[in-house]
Amino acid sequence: MGVEAGAQFARARALVVLRIRSRAMAVALLPAAVAVILLAGALSGRLVGPGWDAARWFLTPVAVLVLLAAAGIALVVARARPAMSPTVPIAEEAAPDLYRMVRDLADRLEVPAPSAIALTPDCDSWLEDRTHPAHGPPPAEEHDDIAGAGKHAHRRHPVAPVLVIGSPFLWWMRVGELRAVLAPVVAGTGPSAHPDIAAARRFVRGLDAAVAVSSAPRRDPVSRAVLAGVGWVARLLLRGCRLHAAELERGVAAAAAERAQAVDYGLRIVAQEQVGLAYAGWDRLLTRVALPAWRMGRWPSRLDAGVVAALTELSRRDRLAEGFASRLGERPACDLLEEPGAVDESASLLAARLFHGGPAGPGPDWSPVDWSDYPEEVVDRKWRIDAARLHRVLDAMGVRPATGPAAPATGSPTLSRVLDHLTDPAGEGSPTQRCTDPSRDASLTHRSTEPSGGAPFPATPPEPPPPFDDDEEDLSGTTPRSANLAARLSTELSREEASAAPSPSASATASTAASPAAGSPATPDPLALWDDRALPLFPLQPPRTARELLADHLTAMICCAAMDTAGATPGLDWLDGPTLLHNGERTADLAPKILTLIEEGDPTPLRAWLAELGIRPEKPVRLV
Repeated sequence: MGVEAGAQFARARALVVLRIRSRAMAVALLPAAVAVILLAGALSGRLVGPGWDAARWFLTPVAVLVLLAAAGIALVVARARPAMSPTVPIAEEAAPDLYRMVRDLADRLEVPAPSAIALTPDCDSWLEDRTHPAHGPPPAEEHDDIAGAGKHAHRRHPVAPVLVIGSPFLWWMRVGELRAVLAPVVAGTGPSAHPDIAAARRFVRGLDAAVAVSSAPRRDPVSRAVLAGVGWVARLLLRGCRLHAAELERGVAAAAAERAQAVDYGLRIVAQEQVGLAYAGWDRLLTRVALPAWRMGRWPSRLDAGVVAALTELSRRDRLAEGFASRLGERPACDLLEEPGAVDESASLLAARLFHGGPAGPGPDWSPVDWSDYPEEVVDRKWRIDAARLHRVLDAMGVRPATGPAAPATGSPTLSRVLDHLTDPAGEGSPTQRCTDPSRDASLTHRSTEPSGGAPFPATPPEPPPPFDDDEEDLSGTTPRSANLAARLSTELSREEASAAPSPSASATASTAASPAAGSPATPDPLALWDDRALPLFPLQPPRTARELLADHLTAMICCAAMDTAGATPGLDWLDGPTLLHNGERTADLAPKILTLIEEGDPTPLRAWLAELGIRPEKPVRLV
């Protein structure tokens, strides 16, 4: 460990944590020490008498119980598997240039090189200790300049932590920028190699893992009671060393930053700007582009390449980002990988699992999709599925097909049917009467199914409206018909998701059968085992509200009508996701016009837009 002030401060905090561990051990040994003194006094004839005999009979079993409890707690702390971030491991054969760059960087910083490299589908980088026996044996073959080299070196010397790199960095950053960003991260291996700091970290991680073990659900009452005691002791020790452990990490970070100042300092300032830009592009790509595909059972297999396209599009639109596009002529960091396409696919699959909770491997209901096929296989299909769900709900409500001279006589689904139903008749949509009496809307629905002259429409009996609860507060300010339709859509979608959700065991079986070969250069980490009930670990967005669901389904129905009657095509916008193209150009935003229909029951702005683009709402549309 170097002479940086931060490193010295981190060592001092580590010693405090180790003193807490020593005190806990002393407390556990104290009854045994007293019992040994009493027994030795009896054997020597110095501590004899009724009082001393009673003390021996009382303290000896207490000491044995305390020792057994302390041994059990120590065993749980030592054997509990510490948490490990789910990553995509990168073998040296799959990225020799990347390993070489990291080793050169470690040599310049005069710190041990990381023991391995892994990728995470996030815009962050860190060091992670994976030396616990539960994490598996170390690699069989390692280079001499990597910490822990040799067949049994890991038993004599501490193994350096694993370097985890955000996969978007490899595709968006240039090689020099990546090296500058990783400099302070790699510099952290120096303080991490100090025995005191490593021991303090192991102790804290063991306590944290023991708390997780004690919190796991179990049916056996005996094991629950035993582990409850273990968890109480572990939490007590964690509270005692929490502040010191946090200060330890701050000291390690300060020491690493101080040591890395001499390496690519000027370039690192520029590279930090790229970190913020990559984060913005990655977040936009996941929420606007990947999430709609994940909800349909498809996962884009080139998310990292999509980041480059998204940020390039941002640089084209934003004047502040004009200089970023010129960087694309330099060598990207993904060239350091032997097979960047395979690595990107594995990282994309892991991103879908973390942020959406998808299966661990491809399957019949969870297949990859290329960006070139995204408009047809995701956008078009998503719109038609939503439009079909909208008409199913209208059928269940007993809403009659659209009427008029141009309406189809077959009762085929049309946009006019939706617009006519949501159009607020005179006096119904006043602000003081909106969404206040759901039963009143049911009567409106009954009246809308009664034919006015001609043959009666054979409508099915309408279902009762779903109850309005506190979760539907977002529907305030909408017309009664919009509120009722939105609530029914939310109920229908929840029913579909509940019926389509696979059980954890079935998901695990399918993912095991469909997982890639173990010898592939970007095999998903087999050690990253998660509880399927806890997925997604990092949800991108909260569940959509009923108002948002209604707006999405109306947009889908309008886009289907545009594609079937006006020659529009589905498209992909790298920053905004699915989009509608008319004559090769992106159409105007529909959100204000749709909100006017939902909140006021006025279809005039929307019908004017439809007429402008030549979309005929009375024509039937194709559903799935």
